[in-house]
Amino acid sequence: MARELMKGNEAVAEAAVRAGLAAYFGYPITPQTESLEYLSRRMPELGRAFVQAESEVAAINMVYGAACTGQRVMTSSSGPGISLMQEGLSFIAGTELPMVLIDVQRGGPGLGNIAPSQADYNQIVKGGGHGDYHPIVLAPASVQESVDLTVLAFDLAEKYRSIVAVLSDGSIGQMMEPCELPPMQPLKTSFPDWAVSGAKGRERRFLTSINLNPAMQEEMNLRLMYRWQEVEANEVRYKEYYMDDAKFAVVGFGSTGRVALSAVRAARAEGIPVGLIRPITVSPFPSKVLEELSKQVEGMLVLEMNAGQMLEDVLIATHGQVPVEFYGRMGGVCVLPEEALREIKRLVKGPLTTTGHPRDRWLNRIAKKN
Repeated sequence: MARELMKGNEAVAEAAVRAGLAAYFGYPITPQTESLEYLSRRMPELGRAFVQAESEVAAINMVYGAACTGQRVMTSSSGPGISLMQEGLSFIAGTELPMVLIDVQRGGPGLGNIAPSQADYNQIVKGGGHGDYHPIVLAPASVQESVDLTVLAFDLAEKYRSIVAVLSDGSIGQMMEPCELPPMQPLKTSFPDWAVSGAKGRERRFLTSINLNPAMQEEMNLRLMYRWQEVEANEVRYKEYYMDDAKFAVVGFGSTGRVALSAVRAARAEGIPVGLIRPITVSPFPSKVLEELSKQVEGMLVLEMNAGQMLEDVLIATHGQVPVEFYGRMGGVCVLPEEALREIKRLVKGPLTTTGHPRDRWLNRIAKKN
């Protein structure tokens, strides 16, 4: 199939349409508004549901209602908007409904700015609302991966009756790249036996997230946890680059992982034995991969466009078995390839240590520089 030159946000929207998206509900917020604008035209011309809600709170509750029918539903937003969706996301998780959430991250906290960031990692990966549950979170590093992972997100959401988030950022959402779009799937015509579709001729079905009996609520929570064990066993995804003979490893996700690959290639050209691990599922996190990697390499470098949120998952996975260093940019400032290469050389030069927190060492270096 021929490739098309598309902006990331629009490619994601078209991928969702082709994956069988039946209903979209959203509210404008930069840098994801192109997805909403694109779908405002595309969905009606296909006879599908599109609603620009009066707020993110309204949008996520519309998603909640539509998800109860078993149709493929989606919303998209950025950090401040997703903050407003937290209650609805938790209700959806507690009702065990499938849905897809696209998060095009921007600088924060607060209203921040519209520049690329990865500061929503904890917000999305660690739950996105109150209660005990885990969303599946996919982190693309290109427009093509954004397309592919959006299609995958719908399949995973239905397979595990789960929230699946595609964790993009303003850089990927706004860039234009060639991509191959998937074939058009028809809308669903058969639905699971939990979906509400009118009770004529059958018993009524109840979908709710409220359970006033603590023992029954715990039973539901355990069901979610057992389901999450299945996800962890079957759905971990990551990419390795130059790791066969690597003595040092860089860990980065999304667009920072892409920048890291450029730096790793430059380092390799200088004879530095470094490789890259790029998590694609940041939830479930590839913890076992990093645990095994910590037995192979002499040191790791974590790169992020935040103050070290994925860093904590890397530290947990490696159990202090290997020195870990960190470099981050915040507030919408991107990590540049030359910065990443500089930090790789710093890692290789040492000294390497497992004492103290990598974030503190990073902050101390910034303080001395300033």
